[in-house]
Amino acid sequence: MEREIQIKRKKRLTKDQWTAIAFLIPSFILILIFVYGFIGWTGYVSLSNWNTLVPDLSFAGLKNYIYLFHDFRFQADLRNTLFFTVLFIALVIVLGMGIAILIDQKLKGESIFRNIFLFPMALSFIVTGVVWQWLLNPSTGFNHFLNMVGIEPKWYTDTNVLAGFQWGSIEFGFPVAIIAVVIAAVWQMTGFSLAMYLAGLRGISDELREAARIDGASEFQVYRKVVLPMLMPITVSVIIIMAHISLKIFDLIYAMTGSGANFVTDVPGVYMFETTFRGNYYANGAAIAIIMLLLVAIFIVPYLWNSRKGDQ
Repeated sequence: MEREIQIKRKKRLTKDQWTAIAFLIPSFILILIFVYGFIGWTGYVSLSNWNTLVPDLSFAGLKNYIYLFHDFRFQADLRNTLFFTVLFIALVIVLGMGIAILIDQKLKGESIFRNIFLFPMALSFIVTGVVWQWLLNPSTGFNHFLNMVGIEPKWYTDTNVLAGFQWGSIEFGFPVAIIAVVIAAVWQMTGFSLAMYLAGLRGISDELREAARIDGASEFQVYRKVVLPMLMPITVSVIIIMAHISLKIFDLIYAMTGSGANFVTDVPGVYMFETTFRGNYYANGAAIAIIMLLLVAIFIVPYLWNSRKGDQ
């Protein structure tokens, strides 16, 4: 009997717990309405016939989704997003880790180098897009210097697709113009991965590295067999965050290149904006938004699920 009373007392919430719940409930309600409620509404609109200024919420099934996957522009968007994401994540990881390792060598003026590489993160993608649009303009910027040595790149105006083959309505291959956008995005986000890797390196004890050296490991082997494996959780986090950014990117490309000639730099975010707010095809725009959400969820949900299992 006494044990049951003790269990009941343990199950009762304390005053601090009730206070915490009271503060969380308003935020929970707002998130429920303005995040998940709007996601549900967007999904509902994507299944409707609302593709004019006059609302038409009659059920259309998967018609809008089928239209998109047969649409030349949307197929080009998926191709561009794939190559942009892969190249962007790879360069951010390699450069961020490489610079972090160099800074970790106890260099003089370390804070100066760290701040220089972190500064681009203080800018918005809109500012970055405008600046790099000028720098990579085929008739200005870097090209004034490259023309002196006989190099005349077209940057984001290049319509070539390398190693392409016919896939649906488009030529599937590497769009050369996407390189310009990747350069701008990597320039801005490398500082983030640098900060992550530098924190990870500082968390690895010097005793552990010294023990590996005493066992006969070279400096390269110390990093390959000791340091890099311990940085794997950070690498996974960087991949997830960068994938989240690249899959829903809009402002950088909208400010820098727009959809580009023959849609070589177009992405779903730009297509959704123009379809919804310029073309007034609300159901098609909602369908694009839902597809973008699912693409992001492919990366985020497994990561959150594994993190939850790890915490338990």
